[in-house]
Amino acid sequence: EMVRINTANGSVDAQAYLVTHSSMEKRFGDRFHVNLIHELWLRKRIEKFIKRRTRPGERTADAESERRADRELLATTERDLVMSHYRSDAVSDYYLEHELDRPRPSIKHLYDDPQARPFMKNYLALVIKQVLLSQLEEQIQSRYRFELEHMRISERYFKRSVSVLAALQMVNANGRAVDMIIERSLQTMPCDKHDLIDYIKYAVRAAKSMFDARIVRARLERIRSNLQPGLVPLGIEIELSNLGPAAVEPQRSIQKKVDAVYDGFKYFYDFRLDVLSWKLGGYIDDHTGSTDQARRSGFLELAPGRLNIRGELSRPATADPWLLNQLIHEIVNFYDVPPHSLHLSFQLRKKQLGNQKILPLGFVKCLLVLGGGPELKGTGRLWVSRMGYDEITQYPDAAFGGTERRDEELVFARTSKRRWYLGADAIADKPPAQATTYVQQYKFIRLEQRANYEPLILCLKGLQLSYNPADYLTTEQLRSSRKLQRQYEQLKQWAAVPTEISPQTISKFLKTIQSGLMNEGHHRPNAFAVIYGWQGTGGV
Repeated sequence: EMVRINTANGSVDAQAYLVTHSSMEKRFGDRFHVNLIHELWLRKRIEKFIKRRTRPGERTADAESERRADRELLATTERDLVMSHYRSDAVSDYYLEHELDRPRPSIKHLYDDPQARPFMKNYLALVIKQVLLSQLEEQIQSRYRFELEHMRISERYFKRSVSVLAALQMVNANGRAVDMIIERSLQTMPCDKHDLIDYIKYAVRAAKSMFDARIVRARLERIRSNLQPGLVPLGIEIELSNLGPAAVEPQRSIQKKVDAVYDGFKYFYDFRLDVLSWKLGGYIDDHTGSTDQARRSGFLELAPGRLNIRGELSRPATADPWLLNQLIHEIVNFYDVPPHSLHLSFQLRKKQLGNQKILPLGFVKCLLVLGGGPELKGTGRLWVSRMGYDEITQYPDAAFGGTERRDEELVFARTSKRRWYLGADAIADKPPAQATTYVQQYKFIRLEQRANYEPLILCLKGLQLSYNPADYLTTEQLRSSRKLQRQYEQLKQWAAVPTEISPQTISKFLKTIQSGLMNEGHHRPNAFAVIYGWQGTGGV
C-alpha cells in the first residue's frame, strides 16, 4: 500500500507492507533478520530507562542533552547488552535496570589532586572531542543504517567501521571549528566548578549543530564508490604516545622522559575515556598484559572492532585494504598525539592452522624495509628504527623494571585467538559456527602520519595467503634452533647498518605475494587483485 510519511526532509511517498518474518526474509533477504528488530526494541527500552532516571518528565532541550550525555557514559554497557542479546531470549526489565542503574561518573576527586590538576584541561579537551566524534557517528548510524548495512559484507565484521570513518573525516576536516568548540567550553565552564557530565552535555549539543546530512551523504557515497573488499578479514591496532618508546618500561625508567600533556595517559580511566572511545577500541597499553582499569602509564591504543579487552572479544574492522588504510590515516589525524607503531592483523583460514612456516631471513628484511621505520641516523647512515630502538625486543624472564636479560625474543609477528561472539553464558544462545578465530598479527610496523599503508596491507595479505608465516621470533624458537639464533644475530647487525637486499630475494618475495593475491578466492584472484592489475610489483 502506498502511504505518505513525515521525515526530516518533509512528507514523502512510501510503500507499507503487512508481512511475516518468512515473507520479509524472502523479499528483502536475511539482513532483515528478527535480530535487528530485537536490537532496535532493546535500544528503545534503554532510551526509556534513561528518560525515567535522568530529569524525569522534563521535555526541554537541556534535559534531552543530559540524557544523551548519560547514554554516552553508559555506551559500553549498552553495547554489551545488545551483544549478549544477540540470538538470545529477551533481556528482562530487572536485568536491564540492574546493568544500567549505576552512579554517574565524576571527576571531582581530581580537583584537589595536585598531580592531576596540570592535566585537567587537556583531558577535558579530549573528552569533548571524543564525544563530538561519537555523537556524529551515532547520527550517521541512525539516519543511514540501511545504506551502511549494504556496505557491510557479514555480521562477523565490526558494523561501525564505515560510519566511524565518515565521522572521523567530518571532525578532521573541521579542525578549526572543533578547536573553537573546545576552547569555548573550557572558557565558559571552569573545570573546578563543573563535573564530567557538563562537558559531555556541551559536546552533545555542539555535535547536533555540526551534523550536515548533505556532507554525510557525500562522504558515504565516496566511501561506497571506493570499497573493494577482499576475502581476508583485517584489523588494526594503533599506538600513540608523546614519549615514543619511553611510554612503557624499561625505556621509561632509562630515558626518564615526562609527558607534559597527558602524564602518560595516567588519568584515562578517571575521565571514562575507555567508554567514550569504545567505537575506536581505545585503551591504555603498558605492555604488561594487565587489562584492569587501574591508573597506569602507557600507549594510547586504538583498535576499531575491539569490544572487550579482558575477554579478547573483537570483530575484524573490514576486509577492504583501502578502508583500513583510511581508518589508520583518520585516527592518527584525529588525536593530537604523535604516532608510534601499527599492528596489522589478518584472520587465518582453518587449513592454515598448524601449517605455518617461519619466514626466511630475506623476507623479514624486505618487510622491515617496507614498514620497520627505515630512517637516517644523526651520522647520516640508514637504519631500521623499530629494531634500532629495541622497540620490538622483549625479555620475558626479566623482572618488570629490572635489568636481567637472560632470554630474548623479537615480537615481529604473533598468532593469537579472537572471539567475535558474546555467548556461551547464562543469557546467550549457542555460539554460531566460526565464533572463535585465529589471527596473524604483524607488530613490526612504524606508524607515520602521512604514510600510505595500503601497499603494505596488500603485501602482508599476499604473503599470508601464499606462505602462511608463523610466529617470529619467540624464545622457544630461539632456544630450540641454532640456525634461528644465527639468523637473529645477522638480522640485528643488518638492521643497524642495512646493506642491499639481493635482486633474487626481492624477486622471490614479490612472486610469493603475487601468488597469494592472485589465489585469494580459492585458486582464483579476488576482484580487487584484478582491478589492481598486480601493480604492486612496481609499488612494493
